[in-house]
Amino acid sequence: MPPLRHFAATFREDLEAARRRDPAARSLLEVALAYPGVHAVWTYRVAHAMWREPGLRLPARLLSQLVRALTGIEIHPGARLGRRLFIDHGMGVVIGETAEVGDDVVLFHGSTLGGKSMRHGKRHPTLGDHVVVGAGAKILGPVWIGDGVQVGANAVVIHDVPAGAIAVGVPAQIRRRSVAAPFDAEVDDPAIYI
Repeated sequence: MPPLRHFAATFREDLEAARRRDPAARSLLEVALAYPGVHAVWTYRVAHAMWREPGLRLPARLLSQLVRALTGIEIHPGARLGRRLFIDHGMGVVIGETAEVGDDVVLFHGSTLGGKSMRHGKRHPTLGDHVVVGAGAKILGPVWIGDGVQVGANAVVIHDVPAGAIAVGVPAQIRRRSVAAPFDAEVDDPAIYI
């Protein structure tokens, strides 16, 4: 697929992901015009493509800082983001340079994928697919967050979290969900983390 068609398809996919995940979204046009999380992800995708070219790293970084000033969302162009990332509300979200985010992830406002050391190398978290990070949550260091994890609002995660678990509190405590357990709206609804 030619690069422009690929970007267009990815941008459309980002719009549809936001529309599906936000019950307040009334149309794709509204999402495209009024959702700073979508704008930040779109610009990240351009900045990340630039970042992969050594001669374009400074412009990529400057672009990411411009978008930070406009949206309140800071995504380092060196981070690796998967498909259909949805940043809800967005203000105060920070995603560090070595962070890796899987597909179909939701980040609420004030969440941080940050480091806890000043050393070079991998210093930010890796999130699996279908992870939900609640408002104000901080995931710090090169920790691994498994597929389907839910991180509660204002939790501070500094250790790995196994797939399907829930992390809540400061420091975060891990609660495991039984795979065989029926759906529990009080636990399984990400809206409890807003």
